[in-house]
Amino acid sequence: MAIIPKLALIPSGYKAGKLYSVLPTNGDGDFTTTRNTVATRVNENGLIEEVASNVPRLDYSDGGCPSLLLEPFARNYIINSQALSLTPTKNGTFVDNFAISPDGTLNATKLTATDTDPFFYQSVSFATASYTASIYVKGIGSSIGKDFRIVIGSNSTTPKLTIPSEWTRFEYTATMSSGSTNVGLEIADPAVIGDEVLVWGFQLEQNSYATSYIKTVGTTQSRSADTANGAGNASVINSSQGVLYFEASATQSGTVQLYGNASARIWVELNDLDTKLYINNGAGAVVLASSTVASGFDSYRKIAISYKENIFKIFVNGTGLTVTPTQDTFVDSTLNEVTFSFGSHFYGNTKQIQYFDSALNDSDLEKLTSYTSFTAMANALN
Repeated sequence: MAIIPKLALIPSGYKAGKLYSVLPTNGDGDFTTTRNTVATRVNENGLIEEVASNVPRLDYSDGGCPSLLLEPFARNYIINSQALSLTPTKNGTFVDNFAISPDGTLNATKLTATDTDPFFYQSVSFATASYTASIYVKGIGSSIGKDFRIVIGSNSTTPKLTIPSEWTRFEYTATMSSGSTNVGLEIADPAVIGDEVLVWGFQLEQNSYATSYIKTVGTTQSRSADTANGAGNASVINSSQGVLYFEASATQSGTVQLYGNASARIWVELNDLDTKLYINNGAGAVVLASSTVASGFDSYRKIAISYKENIFKIFVNGTGLTVTPTQDTFVDSTLNEVTFSFGSHFYGNTKQIQYFDSALNDSDLEKLTSYTSFTAMANALN
């Protein structure tokens, strides 16, 4: 297999509002990106940093090469995410700006137990929904290896968590009813007077999982949703046959699409336990195939969809399914865009995207979705 893709995205070059694809070189494959607020990412040095509005986030959380990070709207209801001395406490004392935090600056807070059951908290007004609290924790001395709990109202982590020797982000999700109650951390349970723990980046959001850190200083703050779309055109994308390949991990159900309009598109939906292939060429949306992926949202999937002469295929991590739909193929120039941001938006991390303007055989599709790394794939495909 030595077929060169017409469109290739390896997240690297960017500016505000634009994520550059490697191919085509004339810019027809570049993505337009939006996000109306600042947001954070993990940079190449492993530090959390803020990026400006509309700047795409190339995130290095997984180590190695970066991925494109796309996230939904979120609000941090903790009003002082770093200056935790401003947070009410019981049986403990605070020292702000005591140690280097995960953002590489001297702004982590030290908590010291003055009695058993030290606890710090904030009162939050809840709607009836799922909420996730998250915080970075690092132990000092005798506190390392002891237990602690994240508490949301009457709910707390079970089993208890273990205080680590290095900065680690912990999260806990609970379903809450409407009303006000406390959210916080019970440190070094059971505590000994003098136990010390470093904390940073306290966050509470109305979501079923923790998203990237949102800094607050005295008031709640929001992060707008990311969008990425507009890659390709009718001269890049072949409506009668082709292959869309991408490597991604999702944080919730969402779709990656070959798009022309609302009734002319092919899309892949990443769910917790499966990956579904859909088509709509004007006769209504039809699910063509469902490939089971047992690893869940937090694992990367290598996915290829191939279409030609009413034969559609989906390969996920080397395993493929072939289907013959009742709908006809697409009219010439109907499909003209690769997008993350139509209908059910895709949120998660994307390592790469490739589009080929002709269908590939099963052997090539299997190879394409089976490589252990981008380097191995690039070398093998010449």
